[in-house]
Amino acid sequence: MDHVTGTGAPATVDGLRERLAAMLAESRTRILGLVAPFDDAVLRRQHSPLMSPLVWDLAHVANYEDLWLVRALGGTRTPARTGADADVDHLYDAFRNPRATRERLPLLSPQEARDYGDRVRAAALGRLADADLSPDGPDPLLAAGYVHQMVVQHAHQHAETMLAAIGLLPVEEGHRFGAIAPPVGRPATSREVRVPEGTSLMGTDHPWAYDNERPAHEVSLRPFWIDTTPVTNEDYALFIEEGGYHEPRLWTEEGWRWRLEAGLTAPQHWRKAGEVWLRARFGQIEEVPPDEPVQHVCWYEADAFARWAGKRLPTEAEWERAARWDPLTGESHHWPWGDAPPTTALANLGQGLLRPAAVGAYPAGASPAGCLQMVGDVWEWTASDLRPYPGFRAFPYAEYSEVFFGDGYKVLRGGSWATHPSACRATFRNWDLPIRRQIFAGFRCARDDR
Repeated sequence: MDHVTGTGAPATVDGLRERLAAMLAESRTRILGLVAPFDDAVLRRQHSPLMSPLVWDLAHVANYEDLWLVRALGGTRTPARTGADADVDHLYDAFRNPRATRERLPLLSPQEARDYGDRVRAAALGRLADADLSPDGPDPLLAAGYVHQMVVQHAHQHAETMLAAIGLLPVEEGHRFGAIAPPVGRPATSREVRVPEGTSLMGTDHPWAYDNERPAHEVSLRPFWIDTTPVTNEDYALFIEEGGYHEPRLWTEEGWRWRLEAGLTAPQHWRKAGEVWLRARFGQIEEVPPDEPVQHVCWYEADAFARWAGKRLPTEAEWERAARWDPLTGESHHWPWGDAPPTTALANLGQGLLRPAAVGAYPAGASPAGCLQMVGDVWEWTASDLRPYPGFRAFPYAEYSEVFFGDGYKVLRGGSWATHPSACRATFRNWDLPIRRQIFAGFRCARDDR
């Protein structure tokens, strides 16, 4: 099994080593490209208490790489700067320093953070050159390059987080990164599809999957209906126009309280100009495209819309079954379209479009159940809280998943247009607080089979 996509493994350990080095290079190039357009003042500023200053992410990614690809593999600490304050672990510990406090920390300057990242990368490549990456090697961190892929995924996850922070910049400070032309959308043949009852595989034992995706296990579900596509901006605008934000019965008690406290009346970045909805996006104001999946809505908003539509949010298990289970063969695939790696003809991933594509734009990426765009475009809120799978084992550290299990975090699935393919698959579990709106999240609805 290929340690990146699920098919076609590198022929040798040396081939894997080269692949990992290339993936590390790509992730660093992406991070540096995101910060390049901005001056130090913008990079140092905290644009939201829910987001880190961009310079914190820049150095945190380097510090994480030093922890796992240098020190955890037998190397010595890479100095972050010269002098007595070369140890910066305490500054870039995400659990020690809540986001709202990070601007006040004595952080590395943007140039210091870049230089630190360069030194860490040189040390990490030195350790990689001699690492035993064999699948049955003595160190589980190194087996099949697990820890290197973990660091690559971590970097790309922070790149997406940094894009979300950049999206909060005032229009006059924003930057429009290069983007390719989006594909044309196509009307779906049906608004929803029925997924039959049965037992299917949930989770994965893929060698590079995160601990919360493991182990693969069987889940039995009753039949249900699920939307063919994510909810569109046009759909959501109708919810607003019909008073969805002013009807308490559509909201949970906590959601209604948050709607009032936060003054929610539309997705983040939307505003009305006469009869036209506009949105701010990366340095420009534009009309809201009606056929794109809605994004920048929190879980409470998604849940309220689903009630208004006479439906509900799908459970995490329902979402995964609709995304990867083939009812004809009983098999569960790595991706909705099968086990082949994603391409630009199959899904909108990796920041290429800089926006969601119109619904129906990727018919070749449909799941066996008939659902479209279940990977890419927007993260999709589910009804489920983040909980461990049966047989869960924390690896390689409890703070990645275990400390978040419980009632406080809702699961999102599928990745967004800003998600790198290495940090996304049909089994990948994301999670966030139900109030989060700055992330690239939307949703689709489901309903019971009646």
